[in-house]
Amino acid sequence: MGISGFEPAYLIGIDAVRQAHGPRLAALAGRRLTGFALVRFAEDGDWYADCPVVLDFEGTRVEICHRTFDELSLGWDTIHTSAAITGWEWSELTPQWSHRDERLEAFAGHRLLGVALLEWRPAGRDLADGTVALEFVFDAGRLRIANGLDENSIEVGPTPPGFVRYEPVPRPCS
Repeated sequence: MGISGFEPAYLIGIDAVRQAHGPRLAALAGRRLTGFALVRFAEDGDWYADCPVVLDFEGTRVEICHRTFDELSLGWDTIHTSAAITGWEWSELTPQWSHRDERLEAFAGHRLLGVALLEWRPAGRDLADGTVALEFVFDAGRLRIANGLDENSIEVGPTPPGFVRYEPVPRPCS
């Protein structure tokens, strides 16, 4: 993708994501969202949803990227959003990092109350069955970065029916 520092490690399934990233996701609670970045095209401003969504929580950045119907990569503090995106000579459009998005702007400056991993398990089976989304719960509402079937999807508001909610770190049995 020509994104400086982006070296995705795609995982499949709630257990793999939880094992690899659960403690770090849980540790974000209590921090404020101080910035974000996503890739837009310079020519028309359209969001290129195939590229990672970067959320900055007071100096700790989580980098979220969905691919295919079930793969999710989470990175930590590796992407350089100040560097130009290169290698797009094949395209008529010019990708660039953007720090504007009205969905994300609504959460900037707000404290993160918690993170949940969501697994899509609707009543009737569909193509998205088993995909994993991240839900960030703020004092200002809920923000989800979900699998939009081969790309990222940014959603706000209550968790839709069909998602099963998991804590990033399993709670001990009592």
